[in-house]
Amino acid sequence: LRCTLISASPVTANDVSVEKRASGYANAVYFTNWGIYGRYFQPQNLVASDISHVIYSFMNFQADGTVVSGDAYADYQKHYDDDSWNDVGNNAYGCVKQLFKLKKANRNLKVMLSIGGWTWSTNFPSAASTDANRKNFCQDCHHLHEDWGFNGIDVNWEYPADDTRPPTWFFCSRMIRSQLDAYAAQYAPGYHFLLSIAAPAGPEHYSFLHMSDLGQVLDYVNLMAYDYAGSWSSYSGHDANLFANPSNPNSSPYNTDQAIKDYIKGGCPASKIVLGMPIYGRAFESTGGIGMPIYGRAFESTGGIGQTYSGIGSGSWENGIWTTSSSQAAPHPNHGSDSVALAYYSRSPAARSSSLCDTPDMITPRSLTQDSAWEAACSGKLLLTRLALTPGSEQATELWKLDSTQNLLSYP
Repeated sequence: LRCTLISASPVTANDVSVEKRASGYANAVYFTNWGIYGRYFQPQNLVASDISHVIYSFMNFQADGTVVSGDAYADYQKHYDDDSWNDVGNNAYGCVKQLFKLKKANRNLKVMLSIGGWTWSTNFPSAASTDANRKNFCQDCHHLHEDWGFNGIDVNWEYPADDTRPPTWFFCSRMIRSQLDAYAAQYAPGYHFLLSIAAPAGPEHYSFLHMSDLGQVLDYVNLMAYDYAGSWSSYSGHDANLFANPSNPNSSPYNTDQAIKDYIKGGCPASKIVLGMPIYGRAFESTGGIGMPIYGRAFESTGGIGQTYSGIGSGSWENGIWTTSSSQAAPHPNHGSDSVALAYYSRSPAARSSSLCDTPDMITPRSLTQDSAWEAACSGKLLLTRLALTPGSEQATELWKLDSTQNLLSYP
């Protein structure tokens, strides 16, 4: 897993000020508001002492940039057992209150508010197209962030479609950055609110990004280094492989190594890249062995990666997706790996392949200083702790030194 270190571009004054505020590695996790339902994963289930950042997902928004709650009940209406029905005033309950309570009990835990996501990215082109719409979007992001007591904002645009879109993304990011800084200067002198984006790992999406510009205003670039293959693919493939496999290109249409190199080459400081990792695997059924494109062939010892398939089968919570915790107990206990792509999978005689990858060793050799996981509810209340590394290893020693900067509890 060790590879050649790529030098970052020269650090700007703004980069230096941001890096000085960080006091260790970041271990972030996306917490989805829909996870409280069928999966019954509540904010209280987070192992807060092992997490530096929680990214609460997602807020929706309209074409004119007006930002609204993604799920009012989950976000601020749901009453948990310890919530009173007799409080006076316009109070927030739900996940918002529970996350704030986690912040109070764990002062090094920062909670960020994410806007957009795959389902709610449709209105981004319109919301970012005019000064008026951008102003609406940025002000509403900031107001929700302030009213709900968050420590930063994450913008999740999936994806800018052409080269005309990224500049507007930068304009929005710069405007949000200015508003966060202005609020801090007035009400929390010396405090630094965080700003991040969810960044694509596919070159057809990130080639449009003005990485150097974004690197000047962002604290984190959350690289979505997963979903490299799935039900939309023509061939079975790895979910989060580190490298390409030239001898089996169908199995690795994307790879994390190339994405990181391209971001750094484009001017994004390595220290700001957050390596996103999945806590799940994607399944394929009726697929032949690697290099043997025989439709419907029984599953080979090679795992059936990179070949045609028929269906994706069942899953933990939705078809074709097995969470990491459940995949260990699912009826495909035989595990394999691709030593070239550095990817892992499990297989069964029923011809199902669940490709999954944990990639902590990618972080320190490239001077990355953070990782993130998608998403908390996939952990089954058991797995969401700091990266599972070999005790005593260099990576384990360094990555256990979590960012210890404090959160903010007072929002006038």
